[in-house]
Amino acid sequence: MLIRTLMSFIFAFASAGYVAAETPQIRAAILKTGTVNWELDTIKRNGFDTANAFELIVQPFADNGATRVALAGGEADVAVADWIWVARQRAAGKDYVFIPYSKAVGGLVVPADSPAQSLTDMVGQTIGIAGGPLDKSWLILQAYAQQEYDIQLAASTEQVFGAPPLIFKTALQGQLGGAINFWHFLAKMKAAGMRELVSVADASRALGLNPDTPLLGYVMKDSFILENPDIAQKFYNASRAAKALLANDDSAWEPLRKQMNVTTDKQYEMLRADFRAGIPNEGAIDKADADRFLQLMAELGGKKLVGAATNLPAGLFAEIE
Repeated sequence: MLIRTLMSFIFAFASAGYVAAETPQIRAAILKTGTVNWELDTIKRNGFDTANAFELIVQPFADNGATRVALAGGEADVAVADWIWVARQRAAGKDYVFIPYSKAVGGLVVPADSPAQSLTDMVGQTIGIAGGPLDKSWLILQAYAQQEYDIQLAASTEQVFGAPPLIFKTALQGQLGGAINFWHFLAKMKAAGMRELVSVADASRALGLNPDTPLLGYVMKDSFILENPDIAQKFYNASRAAKALLANDDSAWEPLRKQMNVTTDKQYEMLRADFRAGIPNEGAIDKADADRFLQLMAELGGKKLVGAATNLPAGLFAEIE
């Protein structure tokens, strides 16, 4: 009897271990202070990973470069990047694929008391830009200014390039005529009273682009997806479950408040609203829309931006539903 009981225990333990071993892990290399943590925290907190038959392991890094090194070196299974960068890597021979995450892109904001009403009023002004001369929002706004107002925005303004916190600080101090920043810094800038002069979404629409095309997303390797069938779809399903909760339930944001690094209720509410506005439509990315965007980026940014990705690389977007 004792032997039978012992054997039953061993079999049950071994079976549990086998099931655990069959549950794949997804190691996410994520910027420690990145807004994507809000979604990943929501996935873990609500068990959306285990509900989709995987275990999410979040690995924080100090900068985006380190997250990409971790992905390339096999120390992580997923990282976050915009798909233009992913297209460039894929065109260079890397087996990266893109899973959509966000369409939040921001715009150009000016001080509350600025007399500016359109980009024509920015001539002679200083514009602070986070992300450098090849920042995609900056490129789109230049193309928009040229098309709509026949203005060479780069030539007719002074640009100050800097890290997002620096642009945030100098803009709020009134040292800039306008600013282009990452969406979450812009949300805080608007909460502080700055107003949006033109959105990148409106500029994109005027240029014949689809502003609903998600720019930011999760990056996996083909090899990882092949080793773990349906893993991209499972991860996407967990992401959409988290988005649905954050879109519809204000209470789901309360556990995130500390990591949102807000100092006022207005900042908290603006960040929540802008995150929700950046949630893309569900389903696969329209390749024709993406190709139009890529062609414009290639025209405006050249090889420094897109590398050899002059056409949409085959297999760039993960097969999701």
